[in-house]
Amino acid sequence: MGQGLRFGIFGAGGVGGYFGAALARSGADVAMIARGAHLDAIRENGLQVEAADGNFTAPVVAMQDPAEAGICDIVLVAVKLWDTEAAVEAIAPMVGPGTTVISLQNGIGAEPALAARYGEDRVFGGVAQISATIAKPGVIAKHSGFARIVFGELRAPQPERADALAAAFDKAGIENSHSPDIKAELWRKFIFLVALSGATASTGKPIGAVLENPDQRVLFEDLVRETFALSQALKVDLPPETVAQVIAFSEGLPYEMRASMAHDLIAGNRLELDWLSGAVLRMARERAIPVPANERVVAALS
Repeated sequence: MGQGLRFGIFGAGGVGGYFGAALARSGADVAMIARGAHLDAIRENGLQVEAADGNFTAPVVAMQDPAEAGICDIVLVAVKLWDTEAAVEAIAPMVGPGTTVISLQNGIGAEPALAARYGEDRVFGGVAQISATIAKPGVIAKHSGFARIVFGELRAPQPERADALAAAFDKAGIENSHSPDIKAELWRKFIFLVALSGATASTGKPIGAVLENPDQRVLFEDLVRETFALSQALKVDLPPETVAQVIAFSEGLPYEMRASMAHDLIAGNRLELDWLSGAVLRMARERAIPVPANERVVAALS
């Protein structure tokens, strides 16, 4: 497969908006599904990105109806977790026999849902490492200094598609890597995000302040340990040093960084709690694994 992939972005929030804008700026063919005032602003002014490493405006082609986008080579799904089920069906007009669908969502439930609908051979796992939000209609604010995508096949290797995807990301300036064990990478992010979201949302503080406060740091580290213990019970192939690695990575984050769930809480929006600490709690209870820190987060934020 040659270069020149056609990308469909389903979900124009912080994650989908930023990566779609970066791809469009590089000259990639990008069709972005958006709605409401955000869609109107993108159509009128392009999609604007505000970031410490430079602002830019991307010539994104945006529409509300996935059928208008047509068949794409790559469909990136970047909606909130409660919209996963609806998104699985909504992207159907964008998915053809040669399409690869990649979820850039939080949590660990999107890939099984997409694979059940489109087949494991047409779904890659994806991990988006970025903090970004919609600042106002048509404007994405990137809060993190980094923006990376880790991707990988759910089943059989597809080197031609993987190489073409990496080339498109490289051209767009998106740091990326291809993982031979994407399930482990999805869980690594899930462990980090459960802790980051639980700690920053329940305390109302950014990660730097959480880690400075002895009691809140214990909460954060307990969230990491509990979710890692769950991964081991589920036979996810992660090494014992994962806990220390996640904590060390968190210590290197910008002081003011918060999880998207904390931003949603501040804005009065719906939370992804049921798919993060809530999911840990459900899976742990099914296996009689104690997760008191996650229980506290769920109790505080429900």
